[in-house]
Amino acid sequence: MLEEIPDDIKKDLKEACALHQRAASDYEKCMKFNKLMSDLLARLEDAGCFRTADKVMGILLDCNPKEGAHCDKATMVGEKMKKL
Repeated sequence: MLEEIPDDIKKDLKEACALHQRAASDYEKCMKFNKLMSDLLARLEDAGCFRTADKVMGILLDCNPKEGAHCDKATMVGEKMKKL
């Protein structure tokens, strides 16, 4: 059974995908991406979209922004974002 993800969450998920493509070497964008995904996780859980929320949680587990360093998991997170 497919989950019915609310349109506003779909819009923000697309924004997060686009943001991640630009965030790998920019700490501030990386932090913005991380915060957006955290907010989306809560909203997905509130909407009862638990499978999608689990995928977002998996992305957040790999997303660990570090100031002054290139993201060593950018490619892996990027692939998960594409699947999302």
